[in-house]
Amino acid sequence: MATTIRNPIEWGWDQFKHAADALDTIGRSWDHAEAREQVQPGTLPIRRIDVAAFRDIFRRAAADFGAYRTDVVFLCVIYPVIGLVLARFLFGYQLLPMLFPMASGFALIGPFAAIGLYEMSRQREMGRETTWVNALAVFRAPNFGAILGLGLILVAVFLTWIATAYAIQTATLGAEPPRSIPGFLNAVFTTPAGWAMIGIGIGAGLLFAVFAMSISVISFPLLLDRDIGLGTAIRTSVRAVAANPIPMAVWGLIVAGGLVLGSLPFFVGLIVVIPILGHATWHLYRQIVP
Repeated sequence: MATTIRNPIEWGWDQFKHAADALDTIGRSWDHAEAREQVQPGTLPIRRIDVAAFRDIFRRAAADFGAYRTDVVFLCVIYPVIGLVLARFLFGYQLLPMLFPMASGFALIGPFAAIGLYEMSRQREMGRETTWVNALAVFRAPNFGAILGLGLILVAVFLTWIATAYAIQTATLGAEPPRSIPGFLNAVFTTPAGWAMIGIGIGAGLLFAVFAMSISVISFPLLLDRDIGLGTAIRTSVRAVAANPIPMAVWGLIVAGGLVLGSLPFFVGLIVVIPILGHATWHLYRQIVP
């Protein structure tokens, strides 16, 4: 069959129609989620778990990763690429002090970024053959509008954290960017201003992390798995964290530690860390919500 080069105007119009259709689908999905919240408001039952449950959770996550290793590696290879581009941007523009806040801030939006991994675990749980393409099924989920809305909330939290971290750095070390990596490390670890930045930054980051985890750790898998409203999903997630304070605190440390280790060297470890944490989050949801 003969091939022809399409008219650029015609091609552009087709892309515009596809984008409009996508926005319409998101809008209808959001309306659907709001309607479910009005019809079935309330809370869902939750379980209390202990830290020992993490052994089974990560065993199942490792099994998911082993089953889809090639697919999830392909799916998650974008994370180290983003990390390297980010690092180059920061170093290139003398924003070295913001490298750690940016890297640690990924944990705030991680639950949204791993939505495709939840779908892969869900499909495998039902005994279906799954590849990375199946992760795109989340775009057809009835609650995708609510999932996207919650994701945008986390993005807003992430941007607020970056602004807060920059304000803390400016208030302690000053607005003048460091001239070199040794100079920056010396200012951070050997001066009172540097220690003040570390202390205030850790305290502020902890508040952001607790808030983000509370509203999202169970919400995304719940919205993907059940036909409920966004308000119900967030309330269930907050109740799950409140009912399991110690296990959830340990979970937060595991996630933070995993992301830090995965960022070294050059964010390459995230190719493995992100899939394991994503699959584990799905099985954590299964443990807590009966």
